[in-house]
Amino acid sequence: MASTISLPLYEKIPRKNALQRTSDIIIFFLLLSLLTYRLLHLKNHGTTWLLAFLCESWFTFTWVLVLNIKWNPVIFKTHPDHLLQAAWEPVELPSVDMFVTTADPLLEPPIITVNTVLSLLAVDYPAHKLACYVSDDGCSPLTYYSLVEASNFAQLWVPFCKKYDIQVRAPFRYFSNDHVITLSDGTKEFQHEWKRMKDEYEQLCHKINVAVQKSVPPCDFTGDFAEFYSVERKNHPTIIKVMWENKGLPDHGLPLLVYISREKRHKHPHHYKAGAMNALTRVSALMTNAPYMLNVDCDMFVNNPKVILHAMCVLLDSKSEAEIAFVQFPQVFYDGLKDDPYGNQMVVLFEYMGCGIAGLQGQFYGGTGCFHKRRIIYGLSPDSVVSVNGKLVEDIFSKIGNSKELTKSAIDALEGKTGTKPNHDLQSCIEAAYKVAGCGYECGTSWGTKLGWIYGSTTEDVQTGLRIHKRGWRSVNCRPNPPAFLGCAPSGGPAAMTQQKRWATGLLEILLSKDCPIFAFLFAKLQWRQCLAYVWLLTWGLRPIFELCYAALPAYCIIADSYFLPKGQPFCLFT
Repeated sequence: MASTISLPLYEKIPRKNALQRTSDIIIFFLLLSLLTYRLLHLKNHGTTWLLAFLCESWFTFTWVLVLNIKWNPVIFKTHPDHLLQAAWEPVELPSVDMFVTTADPLLEPPIITVNTVLSLLAVDYPAHKLACYVSDDGCSPLTYYSLVEASNFAQLWVPFCKKYDIQVRAPFRYFSNDHVITLSDGTKEFQHEWKRMKDEYEQLCHKINVAVQKSVPPCDFTGDFAEFYSVERKNHPTIIKVMWENKGLPDHGLPLLVYISREKRHKHPHHYKAGAMNALTRVSALMTNAPYMLNVDCDMFVNNPKVILHAMCVLLDSKSEAEIAFVQFPQVFYDGLKDDPYGNQMVVLFEYMGCGIAGLQGQFYGGTGCFHKRRIIYGLSPDSVVSVNGKLVEDIFSKIGNSKELTKSAIDALEGKTGTKPNHDLQSCIEAAYKVAGCGYECGTSWGTKLGWIYGSTTEDVQTGLRIHKRGWRSVNCRPNPPAFLGCAPSGGPAAMTQQKRWATGLLEILLSKDCPIFAFLFAKLQWRQCLAYVWLLTWGLRPIFELCYAALPAYCIIADSYFLPKGQPFCLFT
């Protein structure tokens, strides 16, 4: 660093909640008194009384978990202006690898992926310090064609955004509000360029929509598209395409853009998103090896152009280096249904519980909108030591795989050597990148068990975050204004129910596995209160059982002419 940062890059601000604490404790003692009454009279009543006692015991247990989470709420306030005032030269800011994952061009339309990629390419950060990797697990020529067209449009869109300081950098959101043209200086030059950008974007949309309707891109599958000829979605070789290579231009260039479709074969498990993230980690380690990695879903675009600066405020602070593993931004959705009937916004988790969890060991990993330190993804613990010879005291790289290039890049990352050297030849890395993206590379390695994103659950994000926390690391919940990312929520009931069923199943898988937070507290470094917070999250799928049972008790009692609520004693004023 060329200068010492004197101003704080972020603040941890406790929230005063004396009234909330008082009301929560009163509710807790009321629940205890009800349970005590039921227990004392349990043998004098029937089955309904016992069911009520079991349900209310579960509610009391859940309330204890909630009370633990809400007890010490904090908020983190970042100061990107302090980071810029610290006289940091652009070349000294660390590199960031940005990962976008998509798997199905039908469920995840290419135009949505394109907007997410365009918003990432246009963030306020030196372009030569960024690299965007798009993982296409569907190996779709439609997705690749859309990205090719988007990369051409980005050469106009990115300079336009930075020249006029456009705040919303996903084109479909920006051009959906025609009034934004009045928010600038209103010069004829701006109006002319604005109309030009809108026309160019409409042409881009038209090309992509026509290709989607025909289910095939307008190409003859020769040249750059030859590798997509007759590919099968679940049986194809690795495809890696460098779509745009930055030549070291910090101001007006575009970030590196790479398309990746990892190898898939019928007899090899691909581990869904976790497998894709591990493949992205390995390929990016060979091509750019940035010390920080951002991952976003294909339908979650950048809403705050300073998002990377906000994250760097936490990650670059001197007191964070030894304790902070990742920075999680909350998931916020646009154009949701009125009153959010399906609970897509997850207000309870992010609004009410988020600040409380932030006051413990840190926010859960949410699978998108998160900045990770690469060396921690490699399994580094806070007390691990890297020698000058590039070897860990714990021999963590004994099972990283048989790629010498990958091992060297991982050692560089662990020693704190940031990024790749200037004028790095990407083409020289392609052969090694094909090898580490192969479906058989992970056989006999620790990928998915000790390194990278963890396998074994459909909620690989929570499981990976739990593994990081159990090693003793902390995390930060960052909530800038405006929100850092905006996503597309399921618009229908069946889609929302399918998604929530998958989440509930995955969380229960973690609870009943060796990654259970109780074991992590007893045998690892997960803090006790953070352990209880994880128990609250992982038991989410069990709560409806007790809630439905308790809700059905009144109807049953009416039919059976019984009761499950304690009877009050009659009171007469004149007795």
